[in-house]
Amino acid sequence: MAKAVVLLSGGLDSTTVLAYAKGAGYDPHALSFRYGQRHVVELEAARRVAEHFGVTNHVVCDIDLSVFGGSALTSDIDVPKHASVADVAEDIPITYVPARNTVFLSFALAYAETIGANDIFIGVSAMDYSGYPDCRPEYIKAYQAMANLATRAGVEGQHVRIHTPLIDKTKGETVTLGLSLGVDYGLTSSCYDPDDQGRSCRQCDSCLLRLKGFEEAGTSDPISYVND
Repeated sequence: MAKAVVLLSGGLDSTTVLAYAKGAGYDPHALSFRYGQRHVVELEAARRVAEHFGVTNHVVCDIDLSVFGGSALTSDIDVPKHASVADVAEDIPITYVPARNTVFLSFALAYAETIGANDIFIGVSAMDYSGYPDCRPEYIKAYQAMANLATRAGVEGQHVRIHTPLIDKTKGETVTLGLSLGVDYGLTSSCYDPDDQGRSCRQCDSCLLRLKGFEEAGTSDPISYVND
């Protein structure tokens, strides 16, 4: 069984991708990050998800992007809240963490080379997303080209493949796919600003897009929200 590194945040998208990789016959090795984010609710979700799917190994890597700041997820900046998904701006929002996917993919690349994996899975989407530049197909294509120039495995012909099974899917299509793969979305968390009990806020971009996905899929979101 071929090994694969799966970037796992504990959110809806990365959990779906983990289920997809396992369903495709890969031996998944999960990689999560404690990167200076404002809360650890997603990391707790990532642990639950990894245990549920019985991944071979789940590495939680410590880095600190908060030393740079520049994002509502890593600095003392209010997370934007909206009344509805229609209010989510198309411009790059303040929740964008500068170069985060580039940093995460670089660690995934190192992990993959270390364990002899040629495949990396990441849950980026160019459809229903918050305008992040590092979720676009052209970015992934460029990163994969760089990865195969920058590693011993690539130079020796063991080319790295970056899989993005959700890149052209809406949130509704992602939820539908995940449910078909047996994903328990009650294990996950996507909120940028959960309360002290881990309940999702319902008003941040991530919550609104998530709820839109479940509505489009014709089902309800099983997690707890504030004021449920």
